[in-house]
Amino acid sequence: MIQIPDGNTNMFIDIKTSLFAIYLFLIGDSSALSNWTYTENPSISVLIVLFSLLVVVYLMNLLIGLLNIAIEEDNNRVSYLMQKAEILAEIELFYLLPHQKRWHTWFPEVIHYYADVDKARVEIKRLIKEGEWDTKEFTELRKNLFEVLQIEYNSIDNEAILEQLKIDNEVILEKLKSHEKLLKENNNELEKLKSHDEKLDKLDKLDKLDKLEELEKLLKEIRAK
Repeated sequence: MIQIPDGNTNMFIDIKTSLFAIYLFLIGDSSALSNWTYTENPSISVLIVLFSLLVVVYLMNLLIGLLNIAIEEDNNRVSYLMQKAEILAEIELFYLLPHQKRWHTWFPEVIHYYADVDKARVEIKRLIKEGEWDTKEFTELRKNLFEVLQIEYNSIDNEAILEQLKIDNEVILEKLKSHEKLLKENNNELEKLKSHDEKLDKLDKLDKLDKLEELEKLLKEIRAK
């Protein structure tokens, strides 16, 4: 008539079965709580509602939102092409035989790329504006691109101007350093002059004191007579 609770009737008597009961509850199976009536145990119903709100609704939506953000950051053509290039490089380095690496059909000496003129012009102007265009690589190719795309830009003049500015800045710094040295020397000379003036003042005071002493002696002699 009376059944003694065991692992089948009460899954929460052991930590392992309790974790399994929580997993079942996550997938929608609440049979682990069927031994308790919800009217007599209102705390169970409160815990069920809180669990569904916090775990099922809040945390699952939070995980989905974070995954969507991560997918949007990486789901673009640039990342796709970079990943594709890494996979191709790995295949060419480690999975091809030496005679396969010498096939001209797979690895031609010249590769032609096609690009839209307007998009290329916009991209080059963006690189120029951000200061990423002036590099020492592919100088002839860049000149040809300027001629084809009809972009007025002289990177050589800009480089020369930058070099001239650097030279001018170095000259100005050297002049400032020389002026600082002159100022230090002038300050030292002024300090020396001040010390000489102080010495002269002391000598003048001593001379005046000597003269006063002589006058006092003369006055004493006159009074004595």
